[in-house]
Amino acid sequence: MKPIFATSTSLQLRLFLAVIASFSLIVFDSKFDSFSNVRVYLNTAVSPLIYAADIPGEMLKGVSNTVVSRQELKKQVEEQQDKLFIQQVQLLEFKHLKEENKRLRALLNSPVHTDKRKLVAEIITVNSDPFSLQVVINKGANDGIYIGQPVLNDQGVVGQIVDVSMTYSRVLLISDVTHGIPVRVQRNDIRAIANGSGELNGLNLPYVPHSTDIQMGDVLVTSGLGGVFPEGYPVATVTEFSYQVGQPYAQVEAKPAVALERIRYVLLVWDDTSPNETTESQPETGKETAS
Repeated sequence: MKPIFATSTSLQLRLFLAVIASFSLIVFDSKFDSFSNVRVYLNTAVSPLIYAADIPGEMLKGVSNTVVSRQELKKQVEEQQDKLFIQQVQLLEFKHLKEENKRLRALLNSPVHTDKRKLVAEIITVNSDPFSLQVVINKGANDGIYIGQPVLNDQGVVGQIVDVSMTYSRVLLISDVTHGIPVRVQRNDIRAIANGSGELNGLNLPYVPHSTDIQMGDVLVTSGLGGVFPEGYPVATVTEFSYQVGQPYAQVEAKPAVALERIRYVLLVWDDTSPNETTESQPETGKETAS
């Protein structure tokens, strides 16, 4: 019995015919280049699909070029912060004291002081003793830190090193009652000693005659005497100058240039006279006196 509908050509035969037709078209096109216009239209038709297929790869490539690991970003930020910190300290000195130092050095016929090395350190803890104003930094003898080394920041003088271990050091703040630093009034070069008051934001200038030309608002800077602190860095601003009749000395108080309660980073400096290694010859109190 014959089927109502004739069966279609077998799959094998259709495949064979398709292969023969494809081969014939390839040969015909390679010899006569008759399908060049057709190829142009076909390429134009499928180009959106090509672009669409390439989008994920391009997105992945863009993301891989822009994504940086958290550790690398943190390292870059810390490096830039250190560079900016050092530049701010240098700018502070240049802004306030460069011209005046040139004039004073010319009068004294002495070479201009230059720092040989600088190092940024971070405060890791604050001394819990209420009678001693000290902080601990994350640099020590391994970094060349030595007792008596001056400690600064981008605002002015912070203090000096009084104790050194291999990996950390203790800094005695300038407002500690045992600390003293030779200063001069930036306005008129009057010299004095600024002692810590025991309060974080207070200094006092003892043994200042009441006739001395010091006014509220005068800026006190390091005088360079004593050989510990480099000359010309801001120390404090005079907040009170008063005296009682019959007393030989005035009462002079000042506020440190550095907000000591908010410092996080400090700068340690070396000069040509700094020791190459830690010594124990400096006084433990960090007191500096003028010669």
